[in-house]
Amino acid sequence: MYATNRRKRKIIVYSHDTYGLGNIRRMLVIAQALVENDPNVSVLILSGSPMLHAFRIPPRIDYIKLPCLTRSTEGEYSAKFLDIDYEQILRLRSNIILSSILDFDPDLILVDKKPFGVSDELSDTLKTLKRQHHRSKVVLLLRDILDSPESTMKIWKKNGYHDAIISYYDQLLVVGSPDIFDMRKEYCFPEASHRKTRFCGYIAREAGRQSRSKIRETYGIKNERMILLTPGGGEDGYQLLSCYLEGLIAQPIQTSTKTLVICGPEMAQIHSQHIKTLAAKCQNVVIESFTDDMMSCMNAADLVISMGGYNTICELLTLGKRAIVIPRVKPVQEQWLRAERLEQLGLLRAIHPDKLDSSMLMNVVNEVLSHPFEHEKHRYQINLKGLTGVCESVYSLLDETRHRSIPERKNVSIPLLKPFLVNATL
Repeated sequence: MYATNRRKRKIIVYSHDTYGLGNIRRMLVIAQALVENDPNVSVLILSGSPMLHAFRIPPRIDYIKLPCLTRSTEGEYSAKFLDIDYEQILRLRSNIILSSILDFDPDLILVDKKPFGVSDELSDTLKTLKRQHHRSKVVLLLRDILDSPESTMKIWKKNGYHDAIISYYDQLLVVGSPDIFDMRKEYCFPEASHRKTRFCGYIAREAGRQSRSKIRETYGIKNERMILLTPGGGEDGYQLLSCYLEGLIAQPIQTSTKTLVICGPEMAQIHSQHIKTLAAKCQNVVIESFTDDMMSCMNAADLVISMGGYNTICELLTLGKRAIVIPRVKPVQEQWLRAERLEQLGLLRAIHPDKLDSSMLMNVVNEVLSHPFEHEKHRYQINLKGLTGVCESVYSLLDETRHRSIPERKNVSIPLLKPFLVNATL
């Protein structure tokens, strides 16, 4: 905590959020860390996440909701709810962003992932700030991996992202480790972008709110092994869940094993209903639509089967969990590259979804469960101090004349106010 006699500092966080919960969860955790470690900081979030209202927002953080976009598996954007064309909704979002930033008058702007925003919706704002010689520092925050090198370099060149970094950005922060994936080299960053890049480490997750024994008691698990099956938000998790349950029907795991399936709040109702139908044909399977305490569920499990999103991987790494990861590979290769690199380090098992079938998945599950789990201290140690790294960089930019240090990384999480869907147990 810092002295309270310093002048107030204002930060804008831009997170376009067109798909899933990952980006907004990550940016909310960062925003909370920034305000918790300095009582003079306030954060205003600009986000298009349709789920933002369901998160419990801490003091000194507020948000402006942008009209929602959605993204197809081919990577095409469109309006999610409003019956208007894409150009119109983009113009609406761009105007909201510009007026919000000019009126809030931030000391620093933290931009998530896209230097010009979705379809260049940040361009007018960045040009206006530069033309007005605005004092705002501008920082780009990137997760560890964006896409394959070929695709990323092509897109960054086409969209002029390195030119944007040179012209508008003071720093580029990566919540990852160069030992796993050094994007400066993998994506052939030019020297100017290379110099502005700082790796902060992966973002560790806060411990769950319930003990391992309490979760297992809740689901009637005593001495049995517990498998947790989660596709994150669930919007594209149907294949993973149905494949596992179909495999369980055809090739049951030993009766000494129970499975907790969490469908995710964004799974289509027709898909979640079919998952419940499949689960009814299995022994020792419990279905939940949603949990706001995934870390507790993961901690209670002996094996986690999941997709490979950044937040999910950070949860697994924080807990040192035995895991089988079936990553998303469309429209980008990010999850597969991450899972592949971590498998090479012995931190998880990765299965490419194109090779996935129910029989093969059951074989891998049985194989993983049959081997003793390697203790965490003997495994590759990943830097999980991402929040500390981000906060130190932001504070340094806010006040470059004063030496700053913050306490060793404080894990934070943003809980949800309530489940989006009614939980159902079979």
